[in-house]
Formats: sequence, C-alpha cells, structure tokens
Amino acid sequence: MDAMEFFHHSEGRWRSQRTTHHLPFRRSESGDSLIRVRCLTPEDDRVKETCAIHDIEVERSVGGAAVIWQGSMEWDKEEENHEGEAVFAIVPEMGNPQEGQLLRDRGYAETTPVAGRYYIDAEDALVMITDYETMSSLERFWFQTPNLRLRASTVKLFGGLNKATFCAETRILEDDTPPPPSLEWDQVHLYSSFGW
Repeated sequence: MDAMEFFHHSEGRWRSQRTTHHLPFRRSESGDSLIRVRCLTPEDDRVKETCAIHDIEVERSVGGAAVIWQGSMEWDKEEENHEGEAVFAIVPEMGNPQEGQLLRDRGYAETTPVAGRYYIDAEDALVMITDYETMSSLERFWFQTPNLRLRASTVKLFGGLNKATFCAETRILEDDTPPPPSLEWDQVHLYSSFGW
C-alpha cells in the first residue's frame, strides 16, 4: 500500500470517538467528531495550490485529499471551535511511494501551512510526522477492518511529551442513522468549497 491508496481507503464519512490524555495535568478528556475525506487528483486546483504554497513542483504530487471535520471536546468552552478543513498533497520520494512529504494548506495543531513527512509501515499503517513552530506531532492511522480506522497520536511541546490521543473512527454508511444533534453540521456551509 502507498499513501494515496491509504487515502482512497479512507474516503467517505467517519464518526470519530477520541480520548486525549493531557499528561502534565494527569487528566483525560473525551470527544466526538464527524470527518469527511475526499480524494483529489494531481490535476485538482487545490492540490496545485497546496504544492505552490510549499514551492513544490506539482508534477511531483500523486494527488491528495480534502478533509473537513467538526467536533466537540468534553472540556470545551463556548468560544472553542473544533471545525475546519484542510487539503493534503502527497509528494512521494523518487522511486519509493511508501514515504515522502505530506503537504497541507493548514495544520491541525497550528493553522498555518505545514509540510510533514509520511511513511507506510510494515503493517500498512500511515505514519505522519509534523514539526510545527512550537510543537511536533506523530500520528499513526491504521485499518482494523475496512469500516474501522484507528488513530494514535502524540504531541511534544517545549521539549516534553504534552498529550497522547487515541481515536476509534467508524465509517458512516448510507443507511446509518443521522448523528446526534449536538454533532450535526451545516452541510451547505462545510461542503460548498469541496463541491459536496
């Protein structure tokens, strides 16, 4: 498997249940998210724009994905917002599609464009390593079944491990019941820029 194949397996709608361990405080927090993944071809304008942001020739990209999400966390305050959208462009190493650069038009931990590294490990999991200005993250995604994706991540901040997260993400099939009202999203608003 290569990174583009992994994104193809991830395409669709997902319900994510998350537990985050805030290590300095010795406390954990639960959360829920709705996620939608759509694969993009190398010719897609969003892939081209993401490559341009990072000064990477678009011909080196094999495609990417558009991801949107909306969620909530247990400790949220009213002004906190866990929704967003990001475009990924995959730029494999020459002759090795199982590792390379993963370009984003915006990061998760910091909302500025960011370029990380990826590789596919021996168990066909996608591992992403991203260094931000003030922190670094390591994420590992893998499929337990075609409709159950698991994710584990760690964030290092100021030289020490700050938090660790585990997510169980289940695919939302067309005949599934709608999500709880607290997690419903405005499909017109969130999907309009991706043509959904």
